[in-house]
Amino acid sequence: MKKLTILLSAFFLLTAFTTVGTWTNDKAHSQLAFTVTHLGVSDVSGTFNDFDVVVTSSKPDFSDAAFSFTAKVASIDTRVEARDNHLKSADFFDAAKFPEMSFKSSGLVKDGTNKFKLSGDLTIHGVTKPVTMNLLFRGVTENPMSKATLAGFQLTGSIKRSDFNLGAGFPAPMISDEVTIKADGEFIAGK
Repeated sequence: MKKLTILLSAFFLLTAFTTVGTWTNDKAHSQLAFTVTHLGVSDVSGTFNDFDVVVTSSKPDFSDAAFSFTAKVASIDTRVEARDNHLKSADFFDAAKFPEMSFKSSGLVKDGTNKFKLSGDLTIHGVTKPVTMNLLFRGVTENPMSKATLAGFQLTGSIKRSDFNLGAGFPAPMISDEVTIKADGEFIAGK
C-alpha cells in the first residue's frame, strides 16, 4: 500500500508539471473589437463576431502561454450594413479572396503584475507581419452556474492598416492608418 501511495504521488507530481492546459474562448463572453478615426474627428468602432482563440499554458500564471486565433472576415460588424459590405469588398479586406485572418504567438514577456507583451505573426488580407500587443491576465475563477474554470484576458494595441494593404484607396486623412485593437476574452479550461 505504501509503494502504491508513493507511486501515485510521484505520478501526480510529475503530471502537474508537464500537463499543458488548453483553454478556448467562451464566445458569449468574448469580443474582438477595432477602432479607426474617420476624417480626423470621430472614432468608428466595429467587431468581428465569429472568431476562435486557443490558449495553451502549463503555468498557473500563464507566463508560458501560447495564443492562436482565427476570425472570419465576413463577420465584421460596424452597425452599418453598407459600411460592412464595403469593408468586406476588394477595397478593404476582400473577404471572398481572404476569408480569414489569424494570429499565432511567438513570445510572451512579463511587463508588470499580470501584464505581458505578446508577440506573434498577424495575417490579414494575405499579408503576415510581426506584431506586439499588450496582454492583461485578469485572473482565474469558477463560473458559479456551470462550475467551469475560467481565465480572463484583455489584449490591447494598434496596427497600421497600410502594413496589410487594407484600404489603399482611402488615405489617412479620410480613415486613420492606425487601427486600435481591443479584445476581451473569457476562456474555458479543457475545451
